[in-house]
Amino acid sequence: MRVSFIIPAFNEEKSIGQVLERVAALGLDCQVIVVDDGSTDGTRGVAERHEGVVVFHQENRGKGAAIRAAIPHLDGDIAVIQDADLEYDPAEVPALIAPIVDGVADVVYGSRLAGGKPQRAYLFWHLVGNRFLSLVTGVLYNTTLSDMETGYKAFRTEILRSLDLRENGFAIEPEITGRVCKRNLRIYELPISYYGRTYAEGKKITWRDGIKALWVLFRVRFS
Repeated sequence: MRVSFIIPAFNEEKSIGQVLERVAALGLDCQVIVVDDGSTDGTRGVAERHEGVVVFHQENRGKGAAIRAAIPHLDGDIAVIQDADLEYDPAEVPALIAPIVDGVADVVYGSRLAGGKPQRAYLFWHLVGNRFLSLVTGVLYNTTLSDMETGYKAFRTEILRSLDLRENGFAIEPEITGRVCKRNLRIYELPISYYGRTYAEGKKITWRDGIKALWVLFRVRFS
């Protein structure tokens, strides 16, 4: 199966080159789309120097807007959202997409909270927030997802195309989760490693995004 990678990127000059090299090293039949979300550093230039990578540029509108911009251009059977910051290792993609390749899943979530893989120990309140949002997701959608906010998600491409996504920022994560759960799709989850960054190292998501995520979960559930 052909795999399409969507890589939203905002000021990730230091890491995006390594991400693209690791994706290439997988040896998959793949399409790689980088959406430069208005970066003010050299992100776009680094991406454009990698052969075979399709690079789109837009004004800074957020991760969700970058993902939505890439979706119409996908040509793979499977779509994987890959962050550009190396918090998620592309080496885990073959395992992530395996349930889809095997024909048992429509969507696969890589869980940072399921245990069994290396996790950086830091940011206690982020952990609390992620667990709380996953608990709310379980109550609202009757699901057992342990990490609804994960940035590592894989889809049958036709499923991703069919989702009515509207969020521009990090709220794209709860919006995706709400919409796939409402449709009773075959969702699988497997543990992944997480090499989290501190704010000093470039982490961008804040507690405000957590509040927005909670609102989006309720909005999608009852819309």
